This record gives sequence, C-alpha cells and structure tokens, in this order.
Amino acid sequence: TYFTLQGFSHLAALQVFLFQGILLMFLVTMAGNFLIIIVATTDPALHTPMYYFLKNLAFIEICFTLNIIPKMLVDLLLERKVISSSACALQLYFVIFFITSECFLLGAMAYDRYVAVCRPLHYAMMMNRRVCLHMAIACWMAGIPVSVTLTAWLFSYPFCGSKEIEHFFCDITPVLDLVCSDTYLFELLLFIATVIIILIPFILTAASYIQIIRTILQMPSAEGRRKAFFTCVAHLVVVTLFYCTTGVVHLKPKSSLLANSRKLVALSYTVVTPMLNPIIYSLRNKEVKHALRRTFGRR
Repeated sequence: TYFTLQGFSHLAALQVFLFQGILLMFLVTMAGNFLIIIVATTDPALHTPMYYFLKNLAFIEICFTLNIIPKMLVDLLLERKVISSSACALQLYFVIFFITSECFLLGAMAYDRYVAVCRPLHYAMMMNRRVCLHMAIACWMAGIPVSVTLTAWLFSYPFCGSKEIEHFFCDITPVLDLVCSDTYLFELLLFIATVIIILIPFILTAASYIQIIRTILQMPSAEGRRKAFFTCVAHLVVVTLFYCTTGVVHLKPKSSLLANSRKLVALSYTVVTPMLNPIIYSLRNKEVKHALRRTFGRR
C-alpha cells in the first residue's frame, strides 16, 4: 500500500545543500511563471498568440513543479520518505499529463513563430483567436488518454520486493523496475507513446526553426539577424534540454541508465528547465520588461 522514495539518500552529506538549492530554484520558478501569467493577462500589448501560448506554458510549469518539488523538499529533510500507492499513482498521472501537454505546446509555439516570421502577411488569419484557443485545448487534452492508460496499466501489475523507488518522485521507469511480471506489452506501448509525445513535436519544432533560420538569413539588417538568431538559439537551448533529457529517461524503460544518473537527468527537466523558461522565453524580452514596468510601476 506504500512505496519508499530513495531520493538523494546516496548524497546524505549534501541533503541540506540540496534542499536550499532546490528551494531557491522552486521560488524563482514560481515567481517567474506567475509574473508571466499576470503581465500577459493584464497588459493589452501582450494580448498576442505568442504570449497566449506563453501563459499556458507558464501555468503548465507551475503545476508540474508543484506536483514534484514540495514533496521532494519535505523528503530531503526526513529520514523516511514514504508515499502511498494511490498518491504515487496520482503523481505519476500528472507527470505524464504535464510532460505530454508541454511537448505539444512547445510544438504549437514553434509553429506560431514559424507563421510570424515566414508568413507574416497571413499571420493574423492563420493565428486568430479561435485557432489559438483550439490549439491550446488540443495541447491540454493530448495528455489525458496517455496518462490515464499508462498509469492505470502500470499500477495494475503486481509489485514485489522492497518497494523502494530509486528516484525522488514516482516516474515510470523506477516504478516499472519494481514490477515482478512480464511487462513487454507495456514497454512496447510506452515506447510508441514516448515517440509520439517527444520525438514528433521535437521534429516539428526543429523543422519550424529550420525555416525560420532560412528566413532570417535573408534579412537585410545585420542587427535584425543578430537579435533573431540570439532569440532562436536561447529558445532552442531550452527546448533541446527538455526533449533530450525526457527522451533519455523515457525512451528506454528499464534501460542501462544508472539510477543516480537518472535522478540527475530528471533534475534538469523537473527543476532547472521550469526555472529557465520564464527567463529565456519572456523575461529577457523588451516587450515583457516594458509590460512589467507598466503593470507594477503604476502601483
């Protein structure tokens, strides 16, 4: 009826340091993403498709972080890191749900930038309010069938042994390691789902930016090209970090990746990436800086 999360027990001497560092990143993540939502909602200048998708991304990052980090912070200060079977299943459901939604939302954001840069004359028509709403709903709904199916199927298996999860949250691979029956069909479905969820949006994102870079190279202004390239590189760094780390962890269930290495890789997309997203996507943007001054400078 319960599992034990091993977390970072192999780094016993660094528990307090890890707690302080992760708590700081958690607070920065919450503050940055809430700022994006507030400013993009209240400032009329940011009522555009790009910032509409950014608001959705910020909300996903907030929910995803709240699903994992508070429990991890508590476990870093306690010796017995227990989680019930139902709580573990619920946490896993939301992990799959938010990762799936974020992958498709990143693809939608890349498509929005492609239309804005490569087809500017058709941008208002192709990315009108109704289209953006439908795209956002599709991104959110995409996570439901996958998360329900994988979570229900995984927790229908019998668990045996110590029930010690070698991770700091309930993820598919460490929970799957505890199953004591044949999981071939589950692993096959998981691989197919992961390819659809991670690789296809990543390929679409990469294809969009290839077209964007081609268009940027044709710009006459050197300063315009420099700024555009800087924005693209910053965005692609976070996208690549998110896709590559989630892909490494989830494309090979029961893989040869060591448990401690898996934890470090997972830290990047559960703690670091949600913190960097508001900085790289928005807080370095002049429009957002001006909106922050207008929103909070008046008060």
